[in-house]
Amino acid sequence: MTTSDILEPGISPERIEKLKENMERVDHLSKRLVEVMANRKGHHPGLDGPNQELFARAATSYWAAMMQNPAKLMEQQVEFWGKSVLNFAEAQQKMATQEDDGAPVGKPSDRRFANPLWEKNPYFNYVKQQYLTNAETIRAAVEEVEDLDAIDRRRLSHFSDQIINMMAPTNFLPTNPDALEKALETEGQSLIDGLENLVADLQANDGELVVRLADESAFEIGGNIATTPGEVVYRNRMMELIQYHPTTETVHETPIVLFPPWINKFYILDLKEQNSLIKWVTEQGYTLFVVSWINPNSDYADTSMEDYIEEGFLTAIEKAKSICKVKQVNAIGYCIAGTTLSLTLALMKKRGDKSVKSATLFTALTDFSDQGDFTPFLQNDFVDAIIEEIGEDGILPSYIMARTFSFLRANDLIYGPAIRSYMMGETPPAFDLLYWNGDGANLPGKMAEQYLRGLCQGNQFADGGFELFGETLKLKDVDIPLMAITCETDHIARWKDCYRGVQQMGGRSKTFIVSQSGHIAGIVNPPSRNKYGHYTNTDLKSDAEGWMAGASFHEGSWWPRWEAWLKKRSGKQVAARKPGDSKHPSLEPAPGSYVKLRARG
Repeated sequence: MTTSDILEPGISPERIEKLKENMERVDHLSKRLVEVMANRKGHHPGLDGPNQELFARAATSYWAAMMQNPAKLMEQQVEFWGKSVLNFAEAQQKMATQEDDGAPVGKPSDRRFANPLWEKNPYFNYVKQQYLTNAETIRAAVEEVEDLDAIDRRRLSHFSDQIINMMAPTNFLPTNPDALEKALETEGQSLIDGLENLVADLQANDGELVVRLADESAFEIGGNIATTPGEVVYRNRMMELIQYHPTTETVHETPIVLFPPWINKFYILDLKEQNSLIKWVTEQGYTLFVVSWINPNSDYADTSMEDYIEEGFLTAIEKAKSICKVKQVNAIGYCIAGTTLSLTLALMKKRGDKSVKSATLFTALTDFSDQGDFTPFLQNDFVDAIIEEIGEDGILPSYIMARTFSFLRANDLIYGPAIRSYMMGETPPAFDLLYWNGDGANLPGKMAEQYLRGLCQGNQFADGGFELFGETLKLKDVDIPLMAITCETDHIARWKDCYRGVQQMGGRSKTFIVSQSGHIAGIVNPPSRNKYGHYTNTDLKSDAEGWMAGASFHEGSWWPRWEAWLKKRSGKQVAARKPGDSKHPSLEPAPGSYVKLRARG
């Protein structure tokens, strides 16, 4: 008997040969997968969710309530059974009659179920409907839990939703029509490519599953992102200070020093010419300095908040003053750097240092009494696990923070990309924002513990005072002219929480703006796009709801409004300044070296 005798009709020898090649590739990839998983270091289990005590107390509370009112339990169960039977009956009817309701009308509200087969195919429709029924029942049960405080109820709801999202049928090959169609179209090649992507991601992250969001080969820092011309004019162990080349013949006398967050890289503000805040600021006639933070390794284990303030904020301000030969600067702080700039300003108030003329805060929390979606992650069990994880190498690895942020939008930042990469074998898109999102930084252990314990958990800056440099720093000590920019749909630093902190600051001149969109898009919102508007209200006495009720809406970016405010605090026009001086010569062109240090891989 020859090979051709046993081939099924329609399957050519070439396809059989291709199948053999793919099987060999699967074997090779499987060995690589086993190897990388065998060398996986792992992490503290407390980082993956709450301890079992929360679920135990929730279950006890639920069943106690149901035993007191068994009729309600029966009502819930009967409703669940009824919907489940109805789902099955409808699927049976469609299978028996081969009904076709035609193409679905309109777009589905849940993007996971965009494929028409979720409606037209009886099997997929049944799977979807039963999943939605299960999800609805679980959420209803969570709502019935009463004997938990507000924080634990929020945690229970959040982590229950995580389980619901994880168990979506789209996350499994046999119940994902997009992945199955792709596998058939490519004769299984998509699954091979997906396995290749999975192994590559695991290898790049020491066995931790961190889904690549962007095609990293498409970008080069300093090549096609972070390209605004400038020079590194100072460097120490904490930061590089970049001074950007002027683009106007004259500039305002008072320079700007911009402090980006050190959880991510500064080039979010310089992704490309069309949306670069850095480039735009220089075009408005300002001397701009930007701090580029070190991406710390275990050598920085004992680096503290004091070190960031002393060797970062205060040093950058002094260097900018020296280079520009001025007594004051205007300062900008974004996210955690806005929080720390506020601490720095409170410290400078204590010391009688008037080096900062005005401050601008981008999406910066200073009152941590309510942190919205982050609240489930900031309880003792999770923070204790972080501290124990830090104890291994003295740093908080970037992927832990990135994963925490991603779980706040799990379907968009975890499951969706994983499906496209691993089940459909697609190459991640060449998207600069997603590339930046995946280029995170580690945090020094001591600094992370101070921030988490003292600010996030203790709310000490707003409540009693935060101890640094032997001083008790309070929000009321921040008393210079200030503008705070927040974002309407920001899930990281909610605008209402930012507003609460600004209200407590001691300055007489405070301006508060809410931009449309989220944590990034609301800030990186160039006027040329005319995409997102913003809200203003000069009355900061009412609560957040009252402020918004009385606010005026303005079409277009907040950038011009901010620049008009800044211009009044930036002095006369002077000749444009070349970067550096005799004591601070250029060390290398922007964007420098520190920004290119990767956390992993």
